[in-house]
Amino acid sequence: MSFTDKDIKQIEAKGLTLEQVESQIELFKTGIPFTNIAEAATIGNGIIGLDTKQIDEAIIHFETKKSNASLLKFVPASGAATRMFKFLFQFIKEYNPNKESLNAYINKKNLRDLALFLVGIEKFPFYNQVVEHLKTKSIDFNSLSTSDQALHFVNAMLDESQLNFGNSPKGLLPFHKYKSSHISTAFEEHLYEAAIYASDDNKAKLHFTISERHKDKFSQEFKRIEEYVEDNTGVSFDISFSYQHESTDTIAVNLNDEPFREDNGRLVFRPSGHGALLKNLNALDADIIFVKNIDNVVVKQYKEEMAKYKKVLAGILLKLQNKTFEYMNVLDKTNISEEEFNKMETFLSEEMCIKISGEYHKYLDKYKIEYLREKLDRPIRICGMVKNEGEPGGGPFWVRDQFGNLSLQIVESAQINLKNKWQKEILTNATHFNPVDLVCGVKNYKGEKFELEDFVDADAAFITKKTKAGKALKALELPGLWNGSMANWNTIFVEVPIITFNPVKTVNDLLKAPHQIN
Repeated sequence: MSFTDKDIKQIEAKGLTLEQVESQIELFKTGIPFTNIAEAATIGNGIIGLDTKQIDEAIIHFETKKSNASLLKFVPASGAATRMFKFLFQFIKEYNPNKESLNAYINKKNLRDLALFLVGIEKFPFYNQVVEHLKTKSIDFNSLSTSDQALHFVNAMLDESQLNFGNSPKGLLPFHKYKSSHISTAFEEHLYEAAIYASDDNKAKLHFTISERHKDKFSQEFKRIEEYVEDNTGVSFDISFSYQHESTDTIAVNLNDEPFREDNGRLVFRPSGHGALLKNLNALDADIIFVKNIDNVVVKQYKEEMAKYKKVLAGILLKLQNKTFEYMNVLDKTNISEEEFNKMETFLSEEMCIKISGEYHKYLDKYKIEYLREKLDRPIRICGMVKNEGEPGGGPFWVRDQFGNLSLQIVESAQINLKNKWQKEILTNATHFNPVDLVCGVKNYKGEKFELEDFVDADAAFITKKTKAGKALKALELPGLWNGSMANWNTIFVEVPIITFNPVKTVNDLLKAPHQIN
């Protein structure tokens, strides 16, 4: 593959090396191996189901121990809201009121999403904002025909010269309307949440990964709401932001696996998915890190129930981490008794869901120590899992690596060979999925931060097909943040109720109960 001097300068300006780009192109050519799922993780087989007593114990453990730990909430929030309004963009593009009535158009194309949007229009948190905006343009919304109302309303929402919701960061859109007529964004709701489960001594730290071009908007929003939220929670907030590093962008190729170029000959690079955020996570210093997506929030009346399970996951983390650290200190001793070996082996298999190698029991003690140390000295993540009710998302599976070892992993359907009948059947029969609900321990038993990039499975990347200026291209996504990027962490799956999962993937999700005040 020959690159010009101009190409090399462009590559280096992004913080990449020529070798990295060449290895990315090689991946396109060779393809990425599918993940080999051995079986779905289920309750009692990789997923822990908790009873009331265990839930209460985990919460009490967290509440009593959290003052000795630094807490942080990490929220990936760089996504634009464009996809939320996909069916509305289509409506604006296609519908001609001079040719047919709105009902005829909806029925002819069976547009259930549009019908639901229009029926629930007054329940959206931005309804008054849009109507008031139309007034400034001398449009009396209430006097319009049904079809003109729909067109003017959606146009005002999405037009770039008007409210421009489609190009807004999802975190700054109006999400919830309260009886006090206060409108909150997802960004604001994350502060309220953090006050309940990620705060100590009336202080909460949050870190949002955002698009750099929106930094001022987020900063302004925080200034606007800071006093209001602090008055309502009694908590003060320390908020930081970071951006997806350009050095994590990956080169795009055409369908012949050659570098895709702009019309002016410049190479095309693309953001490499949420796996790129591992660098951002790696830069943070905290003992317990809660990870949750920007759009997964609820109105205040559901917050305590939802927060309860964040405390449960954190309590489980602290308990397992404490035992792990105890055993790491045992492994530092010169003489380890048979009883201590037995305890550590039981802990690995029964509490940490780690399958011990069949060869292990043949090892001499010094090699057993090496093995146990290698298994225990890793970051830990406790992952909430909800029952699968048809929502898209990665799922919990037992995965077999090239050496035959089994481990628990969160796997996306794109990583699975759906042409393989057996693999497809395992995926179809999965009982749970991952709502991106993680509590992470990223320090070792000496209090030092792990280098998180040492625990990535580079083979768990994705190749996706996209278009640019009407031309097909292939894009490379790094191993997902909670998929391959955390593949070699110690992983515990815990069943949590569906109330913990309330993402807003389309605008109509805002009409669901957890986003509406009763």
